[in-house]
Amino acid sequence: MAEIVILLAIRKIGIALGKAAEDQASVQFGRYGTQLLELQGSMGRVGRELRIMHDVLCQMDIRSRNNQVYEGWLEEVQKVAYVMEDMVDEYLYLVGREHDIGCCFFLKKGFKKPRSLLSLNKIASKVKEIEKDLSHLSDTKNRWVPTISNGNASNSNYIVKRSQDLANISRSLDEEDLVGVDKNREKLEQWLAGDDLECSVISLLGMGGLGKTALAANVYKKEREKFQCHAWVSISQTYSREVILRNITKELFKDNVSVLSSTLDMDIISLEETLKKYLEQRKYLIILDDVWDPEAFHDLSRMFTHNDRAVD
Repeated sequence: MAEIVILLAIRKIGIALGKAAEDQASVQFGRYGTQLLELQGSMGRVGRELRIMHDVLCQMDIRSRNNQVYEGWLEEVQKVAYVMEDMVDEYLYLVGREHDIGCCFFLKKGFKKPRSLLSLNKIASKVKEIEKDLSHLSDTKNRWVPTISNGNASNSNYIVKRSQDLANISRSLDEEDLVGVDKNREKLEQWLAGDDLECSVISLLGMGGLGKTALAANVYKKEREKFQCHAWVSISQTYSREVILRNITKELFKDNVSVLSSTLDMDIISLEETLKKYLEQRKYLIILDDVWDPEAFHDLSRMFTHNDRAVD
């Protein structure tokens, strides 16, 4: 959960430092140029520190889980991320309170109206405190929190598990939690609604933490009923082709118990042929989430038959 809280704070900082907010801030607080630049600089440093913390959390040794010291440290990081998120909301509300591209624009994208409006100086002071708190937490981690164990099997397994956990959390995010994704969401919806009858592959590429799974899940929930059948499966860093095929089968045949039962004893070749025959008669949507290596897609793509109904 802490990783998601941190990511939301990072995304809000990104919008606060984006061109639209920056231009509006320059108009609103032009006479306070020095203070504004200092605040924006502090937000940028906090954002970078949170990004590094997020990356570290995703690689922490599995032995650190359920460790009282680690959990206590993680709780403090989460608290600071929450406070930073509140300060960004305060800043954006303050920047845009008299203009449509400010308050209303940002609040519609998941920002909550602050409980009490702070001044620019108070926000800047609070962000400075957050910057110091993060620096202190980094020092505390180095002194007391168990270090990452590089290269061992338990660490690799933990990374895979955390990746799957984060993907599951991302899929459950509400629409108001998605910030700054409207254009990409509209583009995905247009592609899925296209009249192209060829089997299409849509790839969402980017480093971890950008919100690819959350975006895909949001579109998937809205668009899946337009297809005759649909499935969502996670691949992860290490995967079994047979397990993935069986998971797709469970998704596609979850409402047909007799057909699903008949696939239980099938070998992988028979299973693949059954899926191909089923899909070639239908317009389908298959989401392969958390793909670490393009070879994983190529390994599974033989099943995705090309017909005049398919969208993949």
